[in-house]
Amino acid sequence: MEAALIARDDITGLVLAGGLGRRMGGADKGLLDWQGRPLAAHALARLAPQVGTLALSANRNSEAYAAFGVPVLADPLPGALGPLAGLLAGLHHARTRWLAVVPCDAPRFPVDLVARLAAGRAGAAVVYARAARTHPVFCLVDTTLAATLEQALAGGERRVEGWLRAQGGVAVDFDDETAFANFNTPESLHDD
Repeated sequence: MEAALIARDDITGLVLAGGLGRRMGGADKGLLDWQGRPLAAHALARLAPQVGTLALSANRNSEAYAAFGVPVLADPLPGALGPLAGLLAGLHHARTRWLAVVPCDAPRFPVDLVARLAAGRAGAAVVYARAARTHPVFCLVDTTLAATLEQALAGGERRVEGWLRAQGGVAVDFDDETAFANFNTPESLHDD
Protein backbone atom coordinates (compact mmCIF):
# COMPACT_ATOMS: atom_id res chain seq x y z
CA MET A 1 0.00 0.00 0.00
CA GLU A 2 1.73 3.18 -1.22
CA ALA A 3 0.16 5.40 1.45
CA ALA A 4 1.80 3.47 4.29
CA LEU A 5 5.23 4.41 2.94
CA ILE A 6 5.17 7.95 4.34
CA ALA A 7 8.33 8.16 6.43
CA ARG A 8 7.90 9.48 9.95
CA ASP A 9 10.62 12.06 9.22
CA ASP A 10 8.51 13.43 6.36
CA ILE A 11 5.72 14.39 8.76
CA THR A 12 5.58 17.51 10.93
CA GLY A 13 3.26 17.26 13.90
CA LEU A 14 1.15 20.27 14.90
CA VAL A 15 -0.75 20.69 18.16
CA LEU A 16 -3.53 23.27 17.89
CA ALA A 17 -3.73 25.45 21.01
CA GLY A 18 -4.80 28.75 19.49
CA GLY A 19 -8.45 28.80 20.45
CA LEU A 20 -10.25 31.37 22.54
CA GLY A 21 -11.36 28.86 25.19
CA ARG A 22 -14.91 30.23 25.32
CA ARG A 23 -16.35 27.10 26.96
CA MET A 24 -13.49 27.22 29.47
CA GLY A 25 -14.33 30.74 30.55
CA GLY A 26 -11.69 32.24 28.27
CA ALA A 27 -8.85 30.16 29.72
CA ASP A 28 -6.04 29.09 27.43
CA LYS A 29 -6.90 25.39 27.11
CA GLY A 30 -3.42 24.22 26.22
CA LEU A 31 -2.04 25.52 29.50
CA LEU A 32 -4.74 24.02 31.72
CA ASP A 33 -3.54 21.30 34.05
CA TRP A 34 -4.58 17.69 33.55
CA GLN A 35 -2.90 14.93 35.53
CA GLY A 36 -0.12 17.26 36.64
CA ARG A 37 0.85 18.72 33.26
CA PRO A 38 -0.62 21.21 30.79
CA LEU A 39 -2.93 19.72 28.15
CA ALA A 40 -0.62 20.86 25.34
CA ALA A 41 2.32 19.05 26.95
CA HIS A 42 0.31 15.81 26.97
CA ALA A 43 -0.63 16.23 23.31
CA LEU A 44 2.96 17.02 22.28
CA ALA A 45 4.30 14.00 24.17
CA ARG A 46 1.76 11.68 22.56
CA LEU A 47 2.37 13.05 19.07
CA ALA A 48 6.19 13.22 19.25
CA PRO A 49 6.94 9.52 18.59
CA GLN A 50 4.56 9.55 15.62
CA VAL A 51 6.21 12.37 13.62
CA GLY A 52 9.63 13.73 12.67
CA THR A 53 9.32 17.25 14.08
CA LEU A 54 6.80 19.17 16.17
CA ALA A 55 5.26 22.63 16.33
CA LEU A 56 2.47 24.22 18.32
CA SER A 57 -0.14 26.71 17.14
CA ALA A 58 -0.97 29.35 19.78
CA ASN A 59 -2.15 32.94 19.65
CA ARG A 60 -1.45 33.96 23.23
CA ASN A 61 0.93 33.03 26.03
CA SER A 62 3.65 32.30 23.49
CA GLU A 63 6.39 32.49 26.15
CA ALA A 64 4.68 29.79 28.22
CA TYR A 65 4.30 27.60 25.15
CA ALA A 66 7.90 28.23 24.09
CA ALA A 67 8.95 26.47 27.31
CA PHE A 68 7.75 23.20 25.72
CA GLY A 69 10.76 23.41 23.39
CA VAL A 70 8.97 23.42 20.03
CA PRO A 71 8.29 26.26 17.58
CA VAL A 72 5.21 28.29 18.53
CA LEU A 73 3.20 29.51 15.55
CA ALA A 74 0.67 32.33 15.62
CA ASP A 75 -2.19 32.46 13.12
CA PRO A 76 -0.98 34.11 9.91
CA LEU A 77 -4.31 35.90 9.44
CA PRO A 78 -6.06 38.30 11.84
CA GLY A 79 -9.46 37.80 13.38
CA ALA A 80 -9.51 34.52 15.33
CA LEU A 81 -10.50 32.45 12.29
CA GLY A 82 -10.44 29.14 14.16
CA PRO A 83 -8.52 25.90 13.66
CA LEU A 84 -8.15 26.35 9.91
CA ALA A 85 -5.96 29.40 10.55
CA GLY A 86 -3.79 27.33 12.90
CA LEU A 87 -3.62 24.63 10.24
CA LEU A 88 -2.48 27.24 7.72
CA ALA A 89 0.28 28.36 10.11
CA GLY A 90 1.42 24.75 10.30
CA LEU A 91 1.36 24.31 6.53
CA HIS A 92 3.52 27.43 6.11
CA HIS A 93 5.95 26.30 8.81
CA ALA A 94 6.41 22.64 7.84
CA ARG A 95 9.52 21.71 5.88
CA THR A 96 8.11 18.23 5.34
CA ARG A 97 5.62 16.98 2.76
CA TRP A 98 3.01 16.11 5.41
CA LEU A 99 1.45 17.82 8.42
CA ALA A 100 -0.28 15.77 11.14
CA VAL A 101 -2.66 17.84 13.25
CA VAL A 102 -4.22 17.23 16.67
CA PRO A 103 -6.01 19.54 19.12
CA CYS A 104 -4.48 20.25 22.51
CA ASP A 105 -7.68 19.42 24.39
CA ALA A 106 -7.93 15.72 23.45
CA PRO A 107 -4.70 14.21 24.81
CA ARG A 108 -5.83 10.56 24.70
CA PHE A 109 -5.79 10.21 20.90
CA PRO A 110 -4.46 6.89 19.53
CA VAL A 111 -0.72 6.26 19.84
CA ASP A 112 -0.82 5.05 16.22
CA LEU A 113 -3.02 7.88 14.90
CA VAL A 114 -0.58 9.20 12.30
CA ALA A 115 0.43 5.78 10.98
CA ARG A 116 -3.20 4.75 10.60
CA LEU A 117 -4.12 8.00 8.85
CA ALA A 118 -1.17 7.54 6.48
CA ALA A 119 -2.07 3.92 5.78
CA GLY A 120 -5.70 4.79 5.09
CA ARG A 121 -5.23 7.75 2.82
CA ALA A 122 -5.42 5.76 -0.44
CA GLY A 123 -3.60 8.50 -2.33
CA ALA A 124 -5.70 11.36 -0.93
CA ALA A 125 -4.02 14.66 -0.07
CA VAL A 126 -5.94 14.91 3.21
CA VAL A 127 -7.26 12.31 5.63
CA TYR A 128 -9.01 12.62 8.97
CA ALA A 129 -10.24 10.42 11.79
CA ARG A 130 -13.70 8.96 12.19
CA ALA A 131 -15.01 6.82 15.06
CA ALA A 132 -18.68 7.10 16.02
CA ARG A 133 -18.52 10.50 14.30
CA THR A 134 -15.94 12.43 12.30
CA HIS A 135 -13.02 14.14 14.01
CA PRO A 136 -11.64 16.42 11.29
CA VAL A 137 -9.13 18.24 13.50
CA PHE A 138 -7.25 14.93 13.78
CA CYS A 139 -5.89 14.98 10.27
CA LEU A 140 -2.95 14.42 7.96
CA VAL A 141 -2.57 17.07 5.25
CA ASP A 142 -0.28 17.41 2.24
CA THR A 143 1.61 20.67 2.81
CA THR A 144 1.31 21.63 -0.87
CA LEU A 145 -2.30 22.63 -0.07
CA ALA A 146 -1.31 25.84 1.76
CA ALA A 147 -2.39 28.14 -1.10
CA THR A 148 -5.70 26.30 -1.43
CA LEU A 149 -6.36 26.79 2.29
CA GLU A 150 -5.45 30.48 2.07
CA GLN A 151 -8.02 30.90 -0.72
CA ALA A 152 -10.67 29.04 1.26
CA LEU A 153 -10.12 31.21 4.34
CA ALA A 154 -10.25 34.36 2.18
CA GLY A 155 -13.55 33.05 0.78
CA GLY A 156 -15.04 32.64 4.26
CA GLU A 157 -14.52 28.93 4.95
CA ARG A 158 -14.20 28.28 8.71
CA ARG A 159 -15.15 24.60 9.01
CA VAL A 160 -12.23 22.18 9.06
CA GLU A 161 -14.32 19.31 7.75
CA GLY A 162 -15.76 21.46 4.98
CA TRP A 163 -12.28 22.33 3.72
CA LEU A 164 -10.99 18.77 4.08
CA ARG A 165 -13.92 17.39 2.09
CA ALA A 166 -13.46 20.04 -0.61
CA GLN A 167 -9.90 18.68 -1.02
CA GLY A 168 -11.23 15.13 -1.51
CA GLY A 169 -10.50 14.21 2.09
CA VAL A 170 -10.85 10.60 3.17
CA ALA A 171 -12.11 9.53 6.59
CA VAL A 172 -10.15 6.75 8.29
CA ASP A 173 -12.08 4.60 10.75
CA PHE A 174 -11.02 4.11 14.35
CA ASP A 175 -12.76 1.86 16.87
CA ASP A 176 -12.57 3.88 20.07
CA GLU A 177 -14.63 7.10 20.15
CA THR A 178 -13.35 7.88 23.67
CA ALA A 179 -9.81 8.28 22.30
CA PHE A 180 -10.99 11.47 20.61
CA ALA A 181 -12.89 12.90 23.59
CA ASN A 182 -11.92 16.47 24.36
CA PHE A 183 -12.09 18.66 27.43
CA ASN A 184 -14.64 21.44 26.97
CA THR A 185 -15.42 22.51 30.53
CA PRO A 186 -13.27 23.07 33.62
CA GLU A 187 -15.16 20.24 35.33
CA SER A 188 -14.26 17.75 32.59
CA LEU A 189 -10.58 18.09 33.50
CA HIS A 190 -11.32 16.44 36.83
CA ASP A 191 -13.48 13.55 35.56
CA ASP A 192 -10.51 11.17 35.15
